Amino acid sequence: MNVRNQRPTPGSGGTTYRSTAYTGLLPWQVRERRFKPVGLGRRGLDPDDVYAFLDRVARDLAAVHAALAGSRRETAAIKDALRRWQSEHARARDAREDAR
Repeated sequence: MNVRNQRPTPGSGGTTYRSTAYTGLLPWQVRERRFKPVGLGRRGLDPDDVYAFLDRVARDLAAVHAALAGSRRETAAIKDALRRWQSEHARARDAREDAR
């Protein structure tokens, strides 16, 4: 994938199909990543390599944020269900005690 010194467009969103063979980046991979220097007479890193790596990091971060948002929604739904159950259980217990 040749990025040609361009950042991803805002509409790309990072939610592309990923095969099961794709492995997400691990923190140590980010820390240890090294880029090859550019050709003779120039200073710095190859921008295509850097942008390709940044794109991969951005996709992985988007996936993490999406998973976190999903977990938060699921947690909220479970808490709501538990509160409803506790309220119903307390009402039923109170009704049994009043019947005595």
